[in-house]
Amino acid sequence: MHIFDAIRSRRAVKYFDPEFKLSESEQTELLDLAMQSPTAFNLQHWRFVVVDDAATRQAIRAVAWDQAQVTDASMLIILCADLNSWEKNAARVWANAPDAVREMMVPAIDAYYRDKPQTQRDEAMRSCGIAGQTLMLSARAMGLDSCPMDGFDFEAVAKIIQLPADHEIAFMVAIGKKTRDVWPKPGQLGMQEVVIRNRFPK
Repeated sequence: MHIFDAIRSRRAVKYFDPEFKLSESEQTELLDLAMQSPTAFNLQHWRFVVVDDAATRQAIRAVAWDQAQVTDASMLIILCADLNSWEKNAARVWANAPDAVREMMVPAIDAYYRDKPQTQRDEAMRSCGIAGQTLMLSARAMGLDSCPMDGFDFEAVAKIIQLPADHEIAFMVAIGKKTRDVWPKPGQLGMQEVVIRNRFPK
């Protein structure tokens, strides 16, 4: 599927075929594509919690408004942000860069993030958002459907997946084969409202 078609046909699907299963290689491909997403300073802040245990899925569904896609989708991925990735041996993500670049970037990372908790969170969450969109478009390009989800108890899910204290959940993505068509887009805003040239009017 052409990327333009994937973008225009991607919808948030709520009903998935529970009998449909993605192969291990298909799941690996989706995750690999998501990992091609850009991140600030190449820190790759995202962590992908792939929930494939049935009991764990059921526990998450219980704190996610009993939404069926949590258990019925072939793949459930919880996108988490490592808020402290900037200070966890950041040099390793520049290991293949020229020496001069690496020697410039590593201290720049420390200067940009240190003592700036809001910046640490903002950048990590932005990275998760970009990766999530890459994941959903990749799924669509494979003929699959997806649903981004934030309708759940974040604290409860964090406990279920044993989220480290320096991580934060961004959102979940369910991926699989839909069982019913979604309704037409309920109301798309026009460019005249959402596109601003140069600056907002006074």
